[in-house]
Amino acid sequence: MKAPPFLIGSSLVFWGLQTGFLLPAVLMAVILESSRWVSLRWELSEEDFSRIWIFCTLLLLGAAIYAFTANEGPADFRGLFENPNYFTQRNAGTASARTAAALIRWLPMIFFLFIAAQAFCPRAGIPLETISLIMRLRWKRAQKKGQPAPPKRSVDISFAYFALCLFAASSRSREDSKFFWGLAALLAWALWSQRSRRFRVVIWGCAFATALLLGYGGQRGIGHLQRYLDSLNSQWLASFSRHRGSDPDRSKTAIGQIGRIKTSGKIVIRLEPREKTAPPALLREASYRIYKDQASTWYAGAGRSKNDFETIPEVSTNKGTWVLLADNTNTACVRIACYLDRKKGLLPLAEGTGRLENCSAYVLYQNKTGAVLAEGPGLVMFDDRFGPGQSIDSPSDDDEDMQVPPSEREALRGVIQEMQLAGRSRPDILRGVAQFFQKHFTYSMWQAQPPDVRTNRTSLGRFLTRTRSGHCEFFASATVLLMRELGLPARYAVGYVVHESSGKKFVVRQRDAHAWCLVWNQERQTWDDFDTTPASWMTAEATQVSPFQFLSDAWSRLVFEFSRLRWGQTPFRQYLLWSLVPILGVLLFQIIFRSRSRHAKRAGGSRQSEAFWPGLDSEFYELEARLTARGIRRGQSEPLSEWLTRATAAHVLVHERQSLRELLGLHYRYRFDPVGLKIEERDLLRRRAKACLSDLKS
Repeated sequence: MKAPPFLIGSSLVFWGLQTGFLLPAVLMAVILESSRWVSLRWELSEEDFSRIWIFCTLLLLGAAIYAFTANEGPADFRGLFENPNYFTQRNAGTASARTAAALIRWLPMIFFLFIAAQAFCPRAGIPLETISLIMRLRWKRAQKKGQPAPPKRSVDISFAYFALCLFAASSRSREDSKFFWGLAALLAWALWSQRSRRFRVVIWGCAFATALLLGYGGQRGIGHLQRYLDSLNSQWLASFSRHRGSDPDRSKTAIGQIGRIKTSGKIVIRLEPREKTAPPALLREASYRIYKDQASTWYAGAGRSKNDFETIPEVSTNKGTWVLLADNTNTACVRIACYLDRKKGLLPLAEGTGRLENCSAYVLYQNKTGAVLAEGPGLVMFDDRFGPGQSIDSPSDDDEDMQVPPSEREALRGVIQEMQLAGRSRPDILRGVAQFFQKHFTYSMWQAQPPDVRTNRTSLGRFLTRTRSGHCEFFASATVLLMRELGLPARYAVGYVVHESSGKKFVVRQRDAHAWCLVWNQERQTWDDFDTTPASWMTAEATQVSPFQFLSDAWSRLVFEFSRLRWGQTPFRQYLLWSLVPILGVLLFQIIFRSRSRHAKRAGGSRQSEAFWPGLDSEFYELEARLTARGIRRGQSEPLSEWLTRATAAHVLVHERQSLRELLGLHYRYRFDPVGLKIEERDLLRRRAKACLSDLKS
């Protein structure tokens, strides 16, 4: 069956619209449909079609390997074999699914050359033995045994390529009804050309409409079920997101720990400001609402509010775009690169982030306290677009954002009385608390043994009333509880400070990890950063820098570049793919344009061919040419024996039919028998053939 005009071109355009390959789709459609007006044709033999098929098969294999490596397949499957568990199995399955999806999207481009060969060849279709292994084996077996070859058949692959385009278009990323209605229109076009004439058009239309309605209902039902399962999965996934770094559920502080808090100069985040943007001062990973003084731990919430993660819908899979705030004015942009331990982790984001672009994560989740949990490759890079205004945090909740542990109230009220801030306005409170910490407190990574271990006063209480020296977790925790005691909702935030530049880029180290306070702004309905840690903390951290840090930075840079290559964050793979284009072009040139010289050599009776294929000098070919010149042509797949019978029945050689059959037997033995003919048999073939030629001349 041959597809109707313009159906293949339309299906290619539809595939391009659904997968983002519109430009190559339009180009391929124009090339294929132009065969209806362009007179240019290539005489392609069975061997040429076979070479083109092998070329497309190798291209499919190369594309599969490329897609597998680009989607972290080797790393995920290595992890599965080394440590088989739920996570490694899920990662391996995700890599396989993404590889298959990418390969499916590329199928029309991979097999385009094959359909183009049919379109620009005078043949009615593709030789079946080109794509059928069974037919090729039958041909080889017949040739080896010297038997008549099976009849050759051709098959039109236009409808097969049409189905391939629809299958590739189904790997779209958008969830809308455009794919369904486009698919329905193309199927109606294709089925209309092949409809049975026994039934009326009305009956055919009703049957198609019924199938269309059933398909649409099934599609919507499956979509609703998938969204429901996704919502359950996001809640369940958060309970398994235990990894090094910030935890979305809790933050175990070092409050009360005796001795020096050790820090590391390891680079964990790299930033590059875009569009003349100044880098954000803080990158937040998470915030917390409830403080447990017995464990010196902050919690995201109580009950169901602990794991309230919801899936963030991805706007575009091909571009990796996620919208966190649809109405936010994103006036700034910074490129962020960070690592995901065990391929899951919290993303460090600027305050007021409204959109993530070019993000290589697989799935993103967010909770009500502003944490964004990512699942993706070991290295994630994305453009963080942010601006002033609202954030993804939920509004203030007095039940949790105003809680103060009873054991801390005594110290807090004493400090408030010292500052004389009770009953003051919000600006006065913020200014007074900031001045109080800057004037009366110092930053220190060292915590000494309390003088009286029998006291009931907590570590945070001793910090506020006695030692007045500590690290950022002391300052942030004390500030949050002071704000709440003064009637202002507040939350505890953790993340990193951005301050170290490396040329036009910035690096963030583990020792830049920081904690600060978020204060609710009732007037603007936003959470404002409020950091009371003395600025001297950066100088104090710098004193701990190792003299060999430059070696660590060099190694970190090397690891980062290798990670970019490993996790597909560099265009190296694209360069490698484009470098194969000239090689494939040379192979294609040999496949298409060398066929003419090959046919010319065969027509001229090349001695090399004769030596390679014994029997080509048989005189029987002269007899066949003479009969053909007389108007008795041999059919394309007609055996020589049947043709010879038909030829002798209509000619004066009918009385020599038996002799000619013996002559044909000698020819077959000379042509295909590995043993060949004896000298006297070879002379007999020559003499009988010449005798027949003499009779034809008379």
